[in-house]
Amino acid sequence: MGGRVAGKVAFITGAARGQGRAHAVRLAQEGADIVAVDLCAPIPNVPYPPATEDDLAETVRCVESLGRRAVARVADTRDLDALRTVADEGVAELGKLDVVVANAGICIMAPWDRVTPEMFRDTIDVNLVGTWNTVMATAPHLVRNGGGSIILVSSVAGLKGLPFLAPYVASKHGVTGLARAFASELAKHRIRVNSLHPSGVRTAMADEDAMTAFGPALTDNPRVAGMFTNTFPLEISEPEDQANAVLFLASDESRPVTALAMTTDLGNAQY
Repeated sequence: MGGRVAGKVAFITGAARGQGRAHAVRLAQEGADIVAVDLCAPIPNVPYPPATEDDLAETVRCVESLGRRAVARVADTRDLDALRTVADEGVAELGKLDVVVANAGICIMAPWDRVTPEMFRDTIDVNLVGTWNTVMATAPHLVRNGGGSIILVSSVAGLKGLPFLAPYVASKHGVTGLARAFASELAKHRIRVNSLHPSGVRTAMADEDAMTAFGPALTDNPRVAGMFTNTFPLEISEPEDQANAVLFLASDESRPVTALAMTTDLGNAQY
């Protein structure tokens, strides 16, 4: 086992599968204990199946198989009190908190004139409010610990506009802004805050069934459809690719790095 984050404790939302599980496993491989949080329940209008409690249990099994400790809780990032309880319980069991990975998010695809208020609110509440809640619930523990690293998972959609994703783009631009704002305020506590910006990652959010939601939008808007030639490159990244970036930002190797919008998007943001 490596030791790039040896002795650290990481709090990860959306940890039951996909990128969240990959982050948990990669950090555990390098010596961290994990507090794993996931909703494990459906959200209306999301076109792919939700993670389950069995998925969350599998994340725990993966972490423990590496000889690290894991605390897992089902909680909704939209519920600040619930997140505070999970953070408090995780610290009580594992002793402290060093790293926070605000990874939980959803994506609902629709042309602008078919986006309902519910779609917009749910996307903003999960992706942006949930990220703010995650920082608010965990940052006090990092302050008491004398510092740490917070990683907010944004998206290439947090750096550029994309069609058929207005709520998602708005929420992820907000996450990028949160990272910059928190970085400026938390620096005095030796807390670094950075944002991560993937494009397509091989997870449930980007599987073939979920992508079929684009079908009507692309058919009805052929002039805009060409934008997706560079939005989803032929090669998409793996969750482990993103986890390697999270490991760097979580480790002391990135000690001078804060307020960075780190692109892990196969060059997508430049198009």
